[in-house]
Amino acid sequence: VVNVPTFDWAQAASTSCRMAQRITKRNKILISKFISPERMMVIKNYCHPVLEIETVEHNNETGLIDLRDLKSKLNSDVAGFYFENPSYFGVIEEHGKKISSLLKNNKSLMLVGCDPISLGILETPSNYGADITCGDIQSLGLHMFYGGATGGFIGTSDNVEFVKEYPSRLFGISKTNVEDEWGFGDVLYDERTSFGNREGGKEFVGTASALWGITSAVYLSLMGPKGMYEVGQTILQKSHYAINEIGKIKNLYSPKFNASNFKEFVVDFNNTGKKVSSINNLLQKKKIYGGKDLSKDFPELGQSALFCITEQHTKSDIDNLVDNLKKILS
Repeated sequence: VVNVPTFDWAQAASTSCRMAQRITKRNKILISKFISPERMMVIKNYCHPVLEIETVEHNNETGLIDLRDLKSKLNSDVAGFYFENPSYFGVIEEHGKKISSLLKNNKSLMLVGCDPISLGILETPSNYGADITCGDIQSLGLHMFYGGATGGFIGTSDNVEFVKEYPSRLFGISKTNVEDEWGFGDVLYDERTSFGNREGGKEFVGTASALWGITSAVYLSLMGPKGMYEVGQTILQKSHYAINEIGKIKNLYSPKFNASNFKEFVVDFNNTGKKVSSINNLLQKKKIYGGKDLSKDFPELGQSALFCITEQHTKSDIDNLVDNLKKILS
């Protein structure tokens, strides 16, 4: 089951956490430390009235979730654990099934945020135990314009225990009274939604991003499984080419974390003696946007930057970045 799109990924993640609270009747949610700071702020703000939030650490060398820390924080109050795969730093989480086992033993839910463009080559979250999956549909054919386009998705099994906790509109298909005819309609509309049940609804929601679901559906239908596999492979190959070429530059560590990456990766500039902000200013003069400076949001990483390579980048784009980094750091 997938909902009508939420406003964005942050909204989808926030609602997923509150769904977990309603399903389990527990009042604490564990969240991976390595997620977007902006998304974390939205989740905390949206869940504050009903949920206590506690973060789970990651391994400093690999960037993977610290299973010992997760296990130590599981108790009868925990509704679920939300993490992203790939993480905010592009690290592909390898311990999905182990995480699922820990959560199921605690009768907690597993909530996974993902970039759907990665699912052409990475395992589907439900296959390693996710109870609720969410993410952003922007990568599925939504073009940029004046701050948009944005849209989020939430997916679960068709278990009624989960379906009845969706706050947004759901459409189902069923046979009609006419032989061989099928009809479409709202599912549990009056019980779940604020449209039908007003203040009695699960949450107050809107439809500002609903039509982007059609755009994403068209994109997926045109791409098909083979197309999604090919675009995933393209991103993987280009991003790893960038990782390797940047890693050849003296005093740079790329990637910072010893793990597999998809799309995003962290470059460690600590041994260069220069600040990321200064490097980015020089890159911008060459009409290159450098990696996001992580020193404010993740001070423990020091002078590190988050880079992102997609199917839109060319080899010449990457080579241009590498050449200019060499000149700046020489």
